Order: sequence, then structure tokens, then C-alpha cells
Amino acid sequence: MKILIGTNNSHKVREVRQILETELPGKFDLLTPANVFDDEIDVEETGLTLDKNAFLKADEFFSKSGIPCFADDTGLEINALDGHPGV
Repeated sequence: MKILIGTNNSHKVREVRQILETELPGKFDLLTPANVFDDEIDVEETGLTLDKNAFLKADEFFSKSGIPCFADDTGLEINALDGHPGV
């Protein structure tokens, strides 16, 4: 099954590929945006939460490719800084 990871971050791609190949060997053909699109897609992260931004990215990549897709969004939230810098 083909699946698209909605990120342009090569480090995230490597980590996801390693996890999938270890946990579910041979189940997925992991594609990256570079495999699918001629130009880089930059999704505006307007969500107020990390979950919402991940959804925005997955939705955009899926709508443009038609390939099942997932994405993540990571942020740095520091308790001593009242959760900043945050999303």
C-alpha cells in the first residue's frame, strides 16, 4: 500500500521509514512529497494546536495527491516558559 508522509523534512522521513520497516515490514510503500510532486508544497500552519497543524498538512497533501497521507507537527513547549514558544 502506498502512503505519503506529509513532510519535506528528510529527518522525519528517515525516522518514519525506519519505524515502518521495523514494525510493519513490507506493508507500506512510503512516498515523500519529492516522489510525488514537481515542486515543494509548503502548507501554512495556521492551527492553534499541533494536532490541527498536522491535520492541515495531511489534508493538503492528500487533496493534491489522492494518496493516503499522514503528517505530524512538533513544537517546543517549555513549562518554565509557560508553554512557550509553543505552536
